[in-house]
Amino acid sequence: MKDQEVQESGSYYKLSWVERNGFAHWAMAVMWLIAALVLFQVVAGLALALFLMASGEISTTDELMDMLSSRADLLFIGNSIGQILFIGLATFVIARIHVAKQSMRGFLRLNWTLKTPGYLGYGAILMVVVQPVIIYLGYLNSLFPIPDVLSEMQMSQYEMIENFLTSEGVLLFGLFHIALVPSFCEEVLFRGYILRAFEKSWGIIAGVVVSGIIFGMFHLQLGNILPLATLGILLGLMTWLSGSIWPAVLAHFINNGSAVVLGVNFPELLFSDISAESLPPVWVLIISIILSAAVIYTMFQKSDQLEEAE
Repeated sequence: MKDQEVQESGSYYKLSWVERNGFAHWAMAVMWLIAALVLFQVVAGLALALFLMASGEISTTDELMDMLSSRADLLFIGNSIGQILFIGLATFVIARIHVAKQSMRGFLRLNWTLKTPGYLGYGAILMVVVQPVIIYLGYLNSLFPIPDVLSEMQMSQYEMIENFLTSEGVLLFGLFHIALVPSFCEEVLFRGYILRAFEKSWGIIAGVVVSGIIFGMFHLQLGNILPLATLGILLGLMTWLSGSIWPAVLAHFINNGSAVVLGVNFPELLFSDISAESLPPVWVLIISIILSAAVIYTMFQKSDQLEEAE
């Protein structure tokens, strides 16, 4: 037997680069995640600096720091460039080291089947009805102590976004850079690549949960990690059940896009401090839990994945 092939069910198939060299799929995925985060941030910062220098608005790094809060539009453009290059496109290249007998399209779950439109609807409904649960998780998260440095960093991010969304004529710009670009690029990385890599190493349940938690940590918002991780787990679940990342892409866009629309039109609702008094009534939370469970149950019933797992 060749060392690049293994036998399964009486036939041989080639090993992926990761398997041939004795690496764990999950470990390679974590290394790429760290590299992608660093490269994304570096490129975003460089793009912002180049934009400002080319326009003549700055000439030193000190001036760059002063301009960050006033030119959020350029910061979002830089972020989108970094996300497209490294969170999105580069992930397609890196994922090839995990693929042997499977196509890249199949590995990243870029498939579109007859059931995909139905799951697009389920994912969209779930992302709407689960929002009260997410709000309550955000409140619970706010009760946990957070280091002052991280808290101040998160508050400065919120202030920058609030200032940007409350300025004139930013709706379409915000939908593109805050909703559309992240919804595709982050889904390729997390529900396409990270989920599949952890699934190969630890199984689908651990893959969905761990990739969701990593998704929450990726946003560097410790004060918001519970709702973010929950959203990540739900997106991973609908990706596995549907066999495609497209329902998660749409659900992600709805989540981010609704925040943009709310921030532009009703900033007092989006950016108000979370308190026990500002939470939705408990009966709304109960209905949210029931409806969310019903949608998830329906997705399980419609899925082919359970039969294939058996």
